Amino acid sequence: MPAIVSGVVKGSIAEELEIQQGDEILSVDDTKMIDMIDYNFLCKTDFLTLEIKKTDGEVEVIELEKDYDEDLGIIFESAVFDRVKPCLNHCIFCFVDQQPKGLRETLYVKDDDYRLSYLQGTYITLTNLSEKDKERIKRMHLGPFYVSVHTTNPELRVKMLKNPNAGKALQNLQWFRKHRIPFHAQIVLCPGYNDGAELERTLSDLAELKNTVLSVAIVPVGITQFRTEDLKQVDKKCAQETLKIASKYKRVCCSDEFFLLAEQDIPPAKYYGGFNQLEDGVGALRMLLDDFKSRKLPKKLSKPLKLSFATGYAAKYAIDKIADKLNKIKNLTVTVNPVKSDYWGRDITVAGLITTDDLIRTVKDIDTDVVIIPSVMLRPYSEDFLDGKNLSYVKEKTGKNFFVVKDIYSMKEIVEYLYNIR
Repeated sequence: MPAIVSGVVKGSIAEELEIQQGDEILSVDDTKMIDMIDYNFLCKTDFLTLEIKKTDGEVEVIELEKDYDEDLGIIFESAVFDRVKPCLNHCIFCFVDQQPKGLRETLYVKDDDYRLSYLQGTYITLTNLSEKDKERIKRMHLGPFYVSVHTTNPELRVKMLKNPNAGKALQNLQWFRKHRIPFHAQIVLCPGYNDGAELERTLSDLAELKNTVLSVAIVPVGITQFRTEDLKQVDKKCAQETLKIASKYKRVCCSDEFFLLAEQDIPPAKYYGGFNQLEDGVGALRMLLDDFKSRKLPKKLSKPLKLSFATGYAAKYAIDKIADKLNKIKNLTVTVNPVKSDYWGRDITVAGLITTDDLIRTVKDIDTDVVIIPSVMLRPYSEDFLDGKNLSYVKEKTGKNFFVVKDIYSMKEIVEYLYNIR
């Protein structure tokens, strides 16, 4: 796909140049770009020439002067301007493969592109990393990357990813080590496959790569009712064993779900280091609890108010603790209503996969003034749920008012809301 502009930053150089949505950036300094990596590299200069194809087909050439590190303020439709490198694996635990038909088309796209990993933090398996890719990574000193390792046992990784190239993972990671390319590692734990002794082997191999490995996140496999592979869910015993094994190694963290399944308290912030893989559910509950603890709450509201938190069961541990504190505010009543996922199956507990019908069923009969939901339920920059229906539909079916929390790791928005109506 070409370098199409989706918007410009207000007050930026791009706005001053009247670059508009739909324009195409053909080249920078007579160099065509294949992705945002090229674009960012080429824009690191005091003088540059932009070749722009306007929406009416006219081509403009603009010469400009700016500060060396000054951003032009162009927002692109995609981070890559050529074809996204597709995923060639058929992982036994792949969530995309265990979705039903009828969802948004973007939910069925499987990419495995090192450029998106570098630019946006998506996970890659390295199974399609070519020598040309390696040369570019080395030449441009790219990194860190986010790598789905899962196991360093070549035979087991081929079995789990169903790709003959999957067995080269450790070889590629050793190449990263040789050229000082840092990465974050992810392990999706599948009981009976890469747990126990196999997990020990993987963590030991990663430890040999020393500081090249910035962090290791272990997350439990997610299984929907649409899954055809014979996979087991992580249970209490497996969670306890995994936590014990992980505790032997530096920079290794288990996701919050392991502590909940093991019936252990969420550890303090120190455990998570820099919260490097927060969006994988590693430390999200701790960050939310600590943020709430730092907030000064109003002692009372001027009139009675009923709030209800509607979220996934995975967040109930933290939200229950927060609700207990909020209920000490005079005239405020807070309830927690976790959403059971009939759509995906009972083992799916994260808020980001909640569908409209499950949400409607949960909140339609509760007595509340406002229902609070996290923004991860919705498609970014929209009010659309993953099943294609939107928040207006939910409001119509429930008759409820909704408050969408944008920063899911902070209670700032809710506390400010309480102060504003106090």
